[in-house]
Amino acid sequence: MKIGYVQTSPIFGEITQNFKQVEDLLGNAKGDLLVLPELFAIGYTFISKEEAESMAETTEGKTANFLIGLAKKTGAVVVGGFIEKDGKQIYNSSMIVSGSEVLGTYRKLHLYYKEKLWFSPGNKPLEIFEVKKTKVGIMICFDWFFPETLRSLALLGADIIAHPANLVLPYCQRAMTTRCLVNRVFAVTCNRIGNEARGEDNFVFTGGSQITSYKGEVLSSAPKDKPHIDFVEIDVKQARDKNLNKYNNVFSDRRTEFYSLE
Repeated sequence: MKIGYVQTSPIFGEITQNFKQVEDLLGNAKGDLLVLPELFAIGYTFISKEEAESMAETTEGKTANFLIGLAKKTGAVVVGGFIEKDGKQIYNSSMIVSGSEVLGTYRKLHLYYKEKLWFSPGNKPLEIFEVKKTKVGIMICFDWFFPETLRSLALLGADIIAHPANLVLPYCQRAMTTRCLVNRVFAVTCNRIGNEARGEDNFVFTGGSQITSYKGEVLSSAPKDKPHIDFVEIDVKQARDKNLNKYNNVFSDRRTEFYSLE
């Protein structure tokens, strides 16, 4: 299976330009799974909830149509971030698209910093999407900080974690090697680059998009400050073997009767 990412430098609010940047970077690339950054089409640094609401979409909006176009052109299952509108609520979400169909959305469970002012916390359970004979789980950016997120997806059967991100903290890329190792899954962390200075905030995004193996190996690492695209061939079946050695299995060795604090 050929899995990859497109690390971009979004311009705040310039949807058409941000779409074009993705298309230009991809060119005629083909693959099986493609991950784009969190909120890749609109930027990140909002100054009011009303501003965030004005950029919200349903799964029938511009971003969905763009991702469907990418899926058709690349042959890949595509995962990318957007603001999801559902009634009066808006969510920091990612949608997963295959062919001409939106398979579903994931709403970010763990909101970071001022996201708590703009978005409602995710209210949908973690879910596995079965595509191309592969089980894909989705988490978004700061979700990585909570080990339960990736562990839960792995326990649900995920082979690969699609991880759109707008990372500003310096820890995630290194931490993903451990997250993938202890769950024996692959992950595609797709980050953005550049900075956004709006209102009181000036965020510098860390780039370094990364494909991590089930053994904690870094299979691809993007620059910190340049747009970048990469694909890596993997044997997805390797993520289904949870044996660490002859005697240890990372799932069956769990002593869950001693973990509950409730």
